[in-house]
Amino acid sequence: MDEFNGLRLPHSVEAEQAVLGSMLIDDRCIPDVVARLTPDDFYLRQNRELYQVLFTMFNRFETIDPVTVLDRMKQAGVYDENTSVAYLRQLMEITPTAANVMEYVSIVADKALLRRVGETAGELEEMVRSESGTAQQILEAAEQRIYAIRQGRSAQGMTHIATVMSQVWETIKERQENGAEFPGISTGLIDLDRRISGLNNSDLLILAARPGMGKTSLALNIGLEAGKHSGKSVAIFSLEMSREQLGLRLISTECLIDNKKLLTGRIVGEEEWSRLAMAVATLSQAKIYMDDDSSLSVADMNAKCRRIEDLGLVVIDYLQLMSGNSSSNAASRQQEISDISRGLKALARELNVPVVALSQLSRAVEQRPDHRPMLSDLRESGAIEQDADVVMFLYREGYYNRDLSEAEQRVAEVIVAKQRNGPIGTVNLLWIPELTKFSDMDRSPA
Repeated sequence: MDEFNGLRLPHSVEAEQAVLGSMLIDDRCIPDVVARLTPDDFYLRQNRELYQVLFTMFNRFETIDPVTVLDRMKQAGVYDENTSVAYLRQLMEITPTAANVMEYVSIVADKALLRRVGETAGELEEMVRSESGTAQQILEAAEQRIYAIRQGRSAQGMTHIATVMSQVWETIKERQENGAEFPGISTGLIDLDRRISGLNNSDLLILAARPGMGKTSLALNIGLEAGKHSGKSVAIFSLEMSREQLGLRLISTECLIDNKKLLTGRIVGEEEWSRLAMAVATLSQAKIYMDDDSSLSVADMNAKCRRIEDLGLVVIDYLQLMSGNSSSNAASRQQEISDISRGLKALARELNVPVVALSQLSRAVEQRPDHRPMLSDLRESGAIEQDADVVMFLYREGYYNRDLSEAEQRVAEVIVAKQRNGPIGTVNLLWIPELTKFSDMDRSPA
């Protein structure tokens, strides 16, 4: 789209030429430029094609100078016998130094952003004029596209593999420089982190268990760890418990005071009051946002999450309580859960954050001698297993066998039954019910 409402879209020919000229006269600036701009950021076709050539050569670790660039232009089919040589010479002549290249890059990026906003506005205006959907659907489309622009990516369209390779290369380098044992956000449970490589962007992680196993507590433990230490914001959607109930659990976990004391207000001594006050102060500083609306849909969550700055994790308790569009009979309920599951995976990908969704299990677990859950126990829909990147089951033998010793009663298993990018297996955790807290077996709190 070259025009919007009769006006030419924003662009700066001089800035685009200055960026390309800088890359030709000083290849040391190329890594910084490539990290900020994609070929689609260039407005003029001639500049866009030349940058694509430079972009590809950089990703192939090829030497970049006028001779090699012209050769690559011929191979790419963008060489013009009458203009290409003269244009490269012109770019180098009008760019005396590459010292200010990032200033030129900022101008190109800003103009590209303005164009995307204008294009999106035009598309939305056309949707309104043609009434191609309900008002709610058009509003959802508007939020989705504006969010995509804000995140620096296109809501639709194909991506050349060179761009993908550049992004993967940068990700690998960042992880190597970071030196972390695993790439994702930590759950706060080292053994579990090692098993699932932390909580990774765009992944849908299902945490399923029978009622009373402690899945809400484990999810809150994970959300609290991320909110305090990841540097990112955490969104917790609770469709079962109120914000106050969640707050009490988080305080108990943080200050290591029996949850029953907090419920009854029977705090004993200055030392416990001091710990309680410190926990409240610490939690108040955490980047955690809570929503206890019991009638939320995936679209509602998506809209709310887009408004949270620097979002790093979404926790949902729990999937079967979410609202859908189907009627309430059994057949449609299964389809409704399938739609919700698919929507949560789409939400994880669109927001580019891990989504941890809790799920109930069917009663079939109770009918077997070994009560450990299996993938077939996921309640109401096999689509949950299909859509999830990681499926974890929480199981405690002490829940069924009261004859175990106190120490054995506190052992919990996280059964990783599916992992798209890693092995399955079981991780043992320590369950501390009075604190609604899980811990690594060898790292229990005093």
